[in-house]
Amino acid sequence: MTPNVRLDSVDLDILRVLQNDARTSNKELAAAVGVAPSTCLDRVNRLREAGVIQGQDLRVDAAKLGRPLEAFLSVRVQPHRRPLVDPFVEHVLAQPETRALYHLTGPDDFLVHVAARSAADLQRLVLDEFTARTEVALVHTNLIFQHWRGGPLLP
Repeated sequence: MTPNVRLDSVDLDILRVLQNDARTSNKELAAAVGVAPSTCLDRVNRLREAGVIQGQDLRVDAAKLGRPLEAFLSVRVQPHRRPLVDPFVEHVLAQPETRALYHLTGPDDFLVHVAARSAADLQRLVLDEFTARTEVALVHTNLIFQHWRGGPLLP
């Protein structure tokens, strides 16, 4: 586990502003947190180097890109060992339908968020790309009716 990074109130203010609008210019960000633009840029760069800021994501509407059917696939692999897990993870991430992949504790080993073109496309994905793999013992599919996104960690 990575140790926590020491953050002061200015760092937290920078993160708060950027979480709410990652497109904020450095000049606007510096003014919002009360530091010089050069100081602000140094702090943002330090937060990136420390891994606190891990990128800037673009959210897209899967339905508008021709993938209106979203689902969670709960997957159990057998046996749950690294020589099988690592190739499985690579395979899942290589699928264009994969939106996110989570490694879990509990009865299922993975939760895969997918976006498919249709029910037939989802069925093909489950049968040809998941259950056809020898290490996959079980796939349970839950369709997503609606999705809400949580707020920033620092509102």
